[in-house]
Amino acid sequence: MKQDGKSLAELMVVAGILAMVSFLALPNYLGLNSRTQLRCVTEEIASDLRLARQLALTNRDRVRIVIDAESQRLVTQFVNQNSTHHAYHYGGKGLILEEPSAGWDILFHPSGRSATATTIQLRNKEGQTQTLTVSMTGRVSIL
Repeated sequence: MKQDGKSLAELMVVAGILAMVSFLALPNYLGLNSRTQLRCVTEEIASDLRLARQLALTNRDRVRIVIDAESQRLVTQFVNQNSTHHAYHYGGKGLILEEPSAGWDILFHPSGRSATATTIQLRNKEGQTQTLTVSMTGRVSIL
């Protein structure tokens, strides 16, 4: 019975080829991860804004979202009840939320309408951006 094995040189060549392919693919993977993180956080913020609108409609109360850029979070508050519903932390994901066009507070009325139309822009480390809009009717869109 004869057993054929691989020589150490053959194994080293295969390991070298795998290392080079991995080295070439790493920047693309990191860019993909950054783009995915940007898209996911944008969708989560849009979802939080839609929830605030729905809470205003359901509870017949004004609901305010306060964007705290320093602590990198969004806080959802009932205005008349003077209470906080929840907070969403987007920090630690390598994203910068630039100042919204209508300021750091977004207010939804009991009718579901927004107090002012707002545009929010998020940017990742690579400079890629994603834009959210809140219309006067309260509709939240990702551009």
